[in-house]
Amino acid sequence: MLIHPWDAGTEESSLAFVKAHEFGHLIAAGRDRAVPVVVPTQFLLADECTILLHLARPNPIWAPIEENPKVVMSVAGPWAYIPGGWRAEPGTDPRLGVPTTYYSSVQLVCHAEIVTETGEKLDILRRQLAGLEADPGDPAAMPRLLSGIRGLRLAIEEVRGKFKYDGHKDDGHRERVAGHLATRNGPGDASALTHLGSAVTDAKSP
Repeated sequence: MLIHPWDAGTEESSLAFVKAHEFGHLIAAGRDRAVPVVVPTQFLLADECTILLHLARPNPIWAPIEENPKVVMSVAGPWAYIPGGWRAEPGTDPRLGVPTTYYSSVQLVCHAEIVTETGEKLDILRRQLAGLEADPGDPAAMPRLLSGIRGLRLAIEEVRGKFKYDGHKDDGHRERVAGHLATRNGPGDASALTHLGSAVTDAKSP
């Protein structure tokens, strides 16, 4: 994806975003395929270098991973449409403002390792469940379920983070947009307000 310098996230901020949004699209290109295989999936960011997940054995992702273990995990957050009038310079025709969309997106380039050994699959399941349920059952007690899945261990090789919130504009511009977002309060607007940073705080103060 295109990442301008003012939109670029640090590795730390990008991984923090992924940790807070552990659901994405796993993309495997394979070899000589017309299109990649794209699978929406829950996952666990186990540490700054590793993603763990599991998928059903009939999932179409396995063949392209076996062909080429290089994959991408793509995670995108809430988006907010910003009308052109909000971005027009003061004193100019608001119809001449350029609209945009605010959003967060992180792409993790990974090397995928397929996990088939029972004990390792159990470890992945237990670690995923521990982060999602207060009192999870033991997957070892469900052998049919266990035999119907394969695990994936993704070693993160590159982190590409984009946080598109008019980072190249001045504080006055960002404050004006923040005020509009706070008033509209639509889907994705609260997240956009958070990412606008200090300008948002100023805009929301009485």
